[in-house]
Amino acid sequence: MRSLYTLLLYLLAPLVLLRLAWRGLRAPDYWQRWPERFGSISPALGERVIWLHAVSVGEVQAAEPLVRALLEQYPEYSLLVTTVTPTGSARVTALFGDAVAHVYAPYDLPGAVARFLQRVRPRLAVVMETELWPNLFQSCKRGSIPLLLVNARLSEKSLRGYRRVRPLVAQTLDAISEIAAQGESDAERFRSLGAAPDRITVTGNLKFEQRIPPGLLERAAVLRRDWGVGRPVWVAASTHEGEDEQLLDVFGQLRGQFPDCLLVLVPRHPERFPDVAELSRAHGYATLLRSEQRPCTSATAVFIGDSMGELPLFYAAADVAFVGGSLVPHGGHNLLEPAALGVPVVTGPAVFNFTEISALLLAAGACEQVENSAELARVVSRWLGDANERHRVGQCGKQVVEKNRGALQAVQDMISRYLEAAGDKK
Repeated sequence: MRSLYTLLLYLLAPLVLLRLAWRGLRAPDYWQRWPERFGSISPALGERVIWLHAVSVGEVQAAEPLVRALLEQYPEYSLLVTTVTPTGSARVTALFGDAVAHVYAPYDLPGAVARFLQRVRPRLAVVMETELWPNLFQSCKRGSIPLLLVNARLSEKSLRGYRRVRPLVAQTLDAISEIAAQGESDAERFRSLGAAPDRITVTGNLKFEQRIPPGLLERAAVLRRDWGVGRPVWVAASTHEGEDEQLLDVFGQLRGQFPDCLLVLVPRHPERFPDVAELSRAHGYATLLRSEQRPCTSATAVFIGDSMGELPLFYAAADVAFVGGSLVPHGGHNLLEPAALGVPVVTGPAVFNFTEISALLLAAGACEQVENSAELARVVSRWLGDANERHRVGQCGKQVVEKNRGALQAVQDMISRYLEAAGDKK
């Protein structure tokens, strides 16, 4: 079946390149560094390399505590971080600068994979969350490169898709040295696809390991003064097409009760920034983009967060947070970022990518889940009008995050075992 999969990839390769070119019309970074996607890289990495793959911004953010721990624990190693998207690449640079090397991950074509591994020669491969690449994983196995799937999650929706090609998935999972699953339900789904039970460990979720960056709260206080200390502020973050229209309509309802309310709207994908700003103006709202670097006056109704890496800052400066990808069937985004900052969180019904996290927050009273935009308006209105309730819900969120730490140490211990088994002592 892997041969058929590879043939299909070769047939689709021209369309993949056309898609890159098309996306480059809106995000020119997609036109850059194409040879890397075919394994042609030339970083001076040295003899000892740990390779970590994080597909895009969310995975890079989740991997941050692990990357920093590895940099501290293994200074004699070079650390290579790969991503698939330019936004992921930019986040790697913003977080780690020159402390790590970065290239785009190769397409899962045998030639591209062989070139990549021959040039990198990693002592250990660490893949974040649910990236399953049959040719890459089999090449690691043939090359005796230990491969760990960490912070691994598998939703019911993904499980149904993988079941359609179960023999290929089972063969791919067999190439993984060990799976560090976020939760027991994720572990059970991997087992149902053919992963060996003795290669699965439930370590928890690395997203709980996020720490508030130094100076963040001070910078948030400065930003809040710019937005207006006395006006209600709610942030709608990581939004997708089909959500922004609903959120702007909700905002119109809120303005009837809170005329000076400010909506901080942060689309998930940078190529949508101009469209969302235009949509906001079409709704009749005075709109300011972060990139304009102009003061946010009392006349500003909608603030578009069109910058990269500043979402935690926006959360920290807001009163209420809505996390997007959930009013449309995308599966939601990271609810823990605002919760860790003590900001009350509301989400839509579609959170199948974050089932266990949302369940924890809901059970603790740190989050509310709504079915539609009408319910969203009621929840946000209630919270904006009750500072004591906001504080109570926010504190519940902080407690959930604090109580569920521990995944980082578990993953570090796992990595240490494999490096030592390979003859690399700390």
